[in-house]
Amino acid sequence: MTAGTGDRGELFVDGTGGGRTDGVAAGRTRRSAAGVGRAPAGGGAAVMFSDGVPSLSHSPSHSPAAASGAPAGSTGVPAEGTRSTALPRARTGPPRRGSRREKKSWPKIAQRIVPDDLQPEVLRLELTELGDAFRAYQRRPEPDLAVLAELHDRKARAFALWADVTDDASLREEADRAAAAARTTREMDANRRGVPVGGEGPVIERLLTRGQGVHARTVLEHVRVGSPLPGAEARLAVLMLTLRAARAGTGNVTGQDLGGWLQGDAERVLQELVDVGWLLLPGDVTADDALMSRPEEPAQVTVPSLLAGAPRPFFFGKVTRARLSGWAQKVVGDRKLRKKKAGAATRLLAVYTAAHSRPGGCLGGGGEDAGLALDEVAQFCGLRPEEVAEHAGLLTAAGWLEEEAATTDGRLRGRLAERVLPLSGLL
Repeated sequence: MTAGTGDRGELFVDGTGGGRTDGVAAGRTRRSAAGVGRAPAGGGAAVMFSDGVPSLSHSPSHSPAAASGAPAGSTGVPAEGTRSTALPRARTGPPRRGSRREKKSWPKIAQRIVPDDLQPEVLRLELTELGDAFRAYQRRPEPDLAVLAELHDRKARAFALWADVTDDASLREEADRAAAAARTTREMDANRRGVPVGGEGPVIERLLTRGQGVHARTVLEHVRVGSPLPGAEARLAVLMLTLRAARAGTGNVTGQDLGGWLQGDAERVLQELVDVGWLLLPGDVTADDALMSRPEEPAQVTVPSLLAGAPRPFFFGKVTRARLSGWAQKVVGDRKLRKKKAGAATRLLAVYTAAHSRPGGCLGGGGEDAGLALDEVAQFCGLRPEEVAEHAGLLTAAGWLEEEAATTDGRLRGRLAERVLPLSGLL
């Protein structure tokens, strides 16, 4: 048994049965009547219990029972020696409605919100539709420059009116930028299609874009100065094989390809190119075998000067390579040239004139009578300058050049016939 005093000086006696003296019990009764388990030392201050809920002052005027008018025994205050662990009761009322604002979808164009009260109404509708149209254009799988130019035109007109209505200088600047974008887009579209910027004249479906025309002339210049053999047949073979192997140094050809390019000279020319080391065939393939190859099993040829380790003379992708090869094949295989039995030199002249013509068909850049340097034309075709006129006449007879083709003052002047304008290199 142990005896002592409590925190207020009451005598207590702990025994084996847990009994207490009457003084302790009386003290407990007095504290219970006040409605608290143990008064704070300073009096009147809140006490934080282990459950985090502060109690009110032990003053009767601040007790929960006094505030509600309920009896002290119904306050729910735990008896002395216990600690409350009950959490505050959850709200049982219905959830509040409309606590979140629904986001409104504001119409936008060029990162600007179109006001709901913008007048006139037709302007507000046009701006809204334009914003949707620009976003729809961005989702297109392929660009259409004509459509984009029209959208820029509409935007320029709409923003100019918007600036007039609101007297906003920044809207006027946006309208000017849209007008400039429309002009630039139309020029790009005209360049791609090879038509005058103003849209005058018939629309011609061009086989090459202006950029691809530049690449075509690069390949032709490479052949003109770098052909390993001087003859026209060898130059024609070098041109066509270069286009097949332009990207990786290797390409596939069939006997039909070689026979169409070189006719009866195919085996001889192919063997000469192999002999001088410009062309490599697989170890077990001869020139005759290459001429017998079929489309389902073409012969692979290698041009060592175009392999990846060598300095690259060309810089274009596989789509451009295929387009250039197809363009040259269409020129060389022209139906009327075949009908006239045009030789290798005449067909090389057809390729050179097509590559060096303007959208309207005139040969050479600059003025109407600029023409082409006769010595360069002759070198590319494997001819002497004085022989070019004869082959230009053959092209005129085949409907490739117009009647006025002529060689004077060291220049070849003329114009492509209308039927071959789609093959123009768009100088």
